[in-house]
Amino acid sequence: MFLREYWYVAALSTELESRPVTRQILGEHVALFKTESGEIVALADSCPHRGYPLSLGTVVGEQLVCGYHGFTFDCAGTCVAVPGQDHIPSRANVRSYPVHQQGKWVWIWMGHGEADYAKLPSTPWLVDTENWSSVVGVARIEAPFRLLVDNLLDLSHETYLHNGSIGTPEVATTPIEVEVDEASHVVRVYRHMKAVECPPFYARTTGLVGQIDRWQDIEYFAPGFYLLNARIAAVDDPPHADGSDDHAFHMKILYGLTPSHDGRVYDFWALARDFCVGDAEVDVFLEKMQTAVVQEDVDALNVLQARSENVPEVTEVSIKIDRGGLAARRVLASMGEPRPSK
Repeated sequence: MFLREYWYVAALSTELESRPVTRQILGEHVALFKTESGEIVALADSCPHRGYPLSLGTVVGEQLVCGYHGFTFDCAGTCVAVPGQDHIPSRANVRSYPVHQQGKWVWIWMGHGEADYAKLPSTPWLVDTENWSSVVGVARIEAPFRLLVDNLLDLSHETYLHNGSIGTPEVATTPIEVEVDEASHVVRVYRHMKAVECPPFYARTTGLVGQIDRWQDIEYFAPGFYLLNARIAAVDDPPHADGSDDHAFHMKILYGLTPSHDGRVYDFWALARDFCVGDAEVDVFLEKMQTAVVQEDVDALNVLQARSENVPEVTEVSIKIDRGGLAARRVLASMGEPRPSK
C-alpha cells in the first residue's frame, strides 16, 4: 500500500530534545529519541515482551528502557538487558530504522535492507544558518496522502482559501507551465506573476508595498518531498531564472509528505528565507502565518475526506490548473502508488 524504498520526514529535530516521540509512518509504529550523546535513533515502537510502546520508556545514556518491565535496547535495536535474568532471548531485539538529520528535519528510511542515501532529498536551506533563517512545524491530516499532493501541486486555491495571507486574485488567474521528469519522478510547475498585489505574508517581512513581480516554481520529488521556490521583487525588476538576482527576496517553502496509515498523512513544513536572516521578530511572524496557512489546508482536506466517506461516488472535473496535480498522480501511479477507490 505504500512506497517504502524512499526517505520520509519523521520528526522535527526540536521534538527529540527530552522524551521519545511516537509516530505511525507507512502503517508502522516508530519510537524516535535522542541519546545523551546526541545520536538520533528510530526503533520499532513495541517491546517484544508484551507489546508496550517503547516511546513511553526512558532514555538512559545511549539506551532506551521500556517503561513497563525494563527491557533495555541499544541504538541498533538489540536488547541488552532484561529483568531478573542474565540470558536474553534471541527474539527480544527490535527493528532499527536508518535516520538522517538535515537541520531541523529528521528523515527516516522505511525500506528494508540498506538505506539508499542517493534518494535522500537535499535541504541545504535548513542547514546553512549563516545565509538562511527557517521556521518549521508539523500537522496531522485526517485525510489521505493523495489529497495533500493535489493541494500542494495546485496553488490556485491560495486565492480563495488563503486570501488573508498569501492569496491574491492573480494566483488563480495566471497560467501555469508543467514539466515532468519521468525518470527522476519529478514534477515541476511554474507560475510567474507580473505586476501583482503584494500579499500580507510578504509585505510584512520584505517592506515591499503595492505591486510586485512574484514567481512560484514548484518541484515535487515523488513521493515525499515538495519544494516551492518563491521569489518576489519590485515591479518591473523581476527575479532571474538563474538565481543571479540579489535584488529579489527568496523563500524556500518545503513540505515533507509522510503517510501515517491508510487515509492519514503527516504534513511537515519548513519555511526558509534569505532576507532578515537572524531576525527573531520575523521568525515569530512567519511561523505564526505559516502555521495558520497550513491549518487552513488541514481543515479543507479534512472536510473533503469526511465528505467523500459519506458520498457513494465523487465525480471530478479537472481543468487546466490541475495539470500539475494530474501529472503527480501519473508519476505516483508509475511508481506503484495505488489509485484511490473513489
